[in-house]
Order: sequence, then structure tokens, then C-alpha cells
Amino acid sequence: MQEYPVKRGLTNDLNTRIVSELRNCFGVEPTQSGGMYRIRFGALKRFDVKAGAGSKTVIVDTESDLNVNDEVIIDTNKRFRKYLDAVTGFSTKERVKRAKSSIGE
Repeated sequence: MQEYPVKRGLTNDLNTRIVSELRNCFGVEPTQSGGMYRIRFGALKRFDVKAGAGSKTVIVDTESDLNVNDEVIIDTNKRFRKYLDAVTGFSTKERVKRAKSSIGE
């Protein structure tokens, strides 16, 4: 399970953006269960996402399908990064930088 910070100013409509970006980036309709939204797509057997405390973070839990080919894995990873960019407001580079600074490297 991973927790990603959300850029200030994007927290007000986070739950709405979580769902709309799942549809936009993956082209599938999410199901809701226990406060989490779930999809299955490509190399992801399970992709669960929900807003964290105070809608200041996004909590993501995934389970990979190891029986898919490389093209599917690459496409799924590209869509996953695009999704995180859209929901958090931070680029991949910014997310890595924040993660490193939070652990003191």
C-alpha cells in the first residue's frame, strides 16, 4: 500500500477526481467497496484507491498480474503514472523528490 500527497488546492474535489480519472486514464468503470474504488486493468489484478485523512493524500493498493506480456505491463504502468499525475497534481519526478525528502535522503 502506498500513500501519495495531493497538491494543495486539489483536495476539495479529490473523491470526484479519483473516480473520474480512473474512467479517463483506464477506460473502465470503478466499483466502490468499503470506501475504496476498485478496478481491474491490464497488468493490475486489483487496483484500489481512496482518499486519505482530510483528503490530503491518496492511498493506493495494487496487486499485479505476472502472467501478462511486456506490452501490457508498459501500457499499464504508463496509465498508472498518468493517473497519479492527474489525481495528486504532482509529476512522477516531483513525487519521487517528495518521497526521498520525507525519508531523509
